Amino acid sequence: MRRTFMQVDVFTTEPYRGNPVAVVLDGTGLSTEDMQAFARWTNLSETTFVLPPSTPQADYAVRIFTPVQELPFAGHPTLGTCHAWLAAGAGSPPTNGIVVQECLAGLVPVRSTLDGLAFAAPPQLRSGPVDSADLTRIARELGVKKGDILSSQWVDNGPGWVAVELADAEAVLALAPRTISFDIGVVAFHPEGSETLYEVRAFFPKDRVAVEDPVTGSLNASLAQWLIGEGRAKAPYIASQGTALGRLGRAVITQDDDGTIWVGGGTVTCISGSVEL
Repeated sequence: MRRTFMQVDVFTTEPYRGNPVAVVLDGTGLSTEDMQAFARWTNLSETTFVLPPSTPQADYAVRIFTPVQELPFAGHPTLGTCHAWLAAGAGSPPTNGIVVQECLAGLVPVRSTLDGLAFAAPPQLRSGPVDSADLTRIARELGVKKGDILSSQWVDNGPGWVAVELADAEAVLALAPRTISFDIGVVAFHPEGSETLYEVRAFFPKDRVAVEDPVTGSLNASLAQWLIGEGRAKAPYIASQGTALGRLGRAVITQDDDGTIWVGGGTVTCISGSVEL
């Protein structure tokens, strides 16, 4: 069966400078094994499949797969899927401007802003301090001294992130891990007056080999919850990511009066057509 397909670049306004996601706009009738096999074939960090929602509160449902597993939530696939859903005319934006996505982590609102689409940061599944043994191992795997890590926190909102803060953006950009066993987000502030507030890098293990994600919505969401919650950052701000990979990723962080944090950025269609599934 031929199904409508798009590949969307996320967290950028320039094609091929952000983080791509593959979106199959009709996943009806596909088994989990079918979806996982296609995600393995695309070999992107995530591939999504749009389905009818199971609740009237949602506009559509989505299942999110890496090449090796299904995720309950991920940020750039959320924005890319909503972009594709709207661009394909699969649905119309509601009068309140909010599209509600249903995923395994629950309902995620997505809204249109001057900076592009933005999703509401979901609650964290795990937070709190990182124990000393884990921090020692993380430092060794990143190739830094344990004392070089200024602060750390579990910031898992689905993919399993643990975050560490280094002294400055140069230290973040200098990292070259080879093998890791954690999903690690690394952050450091840029000098005052810079275009972006801080530099982010995201590493995850693939058979223990360190793989870098170009621009990561879920990580930027939980980093914002951590840093804003501790009073060390104030929204609105922009985070840069993907610099070390030659990308130009920008995650725009805003916060509503009720405390809700939103993560947004540009989305661009790079490929559109159909796939046989």
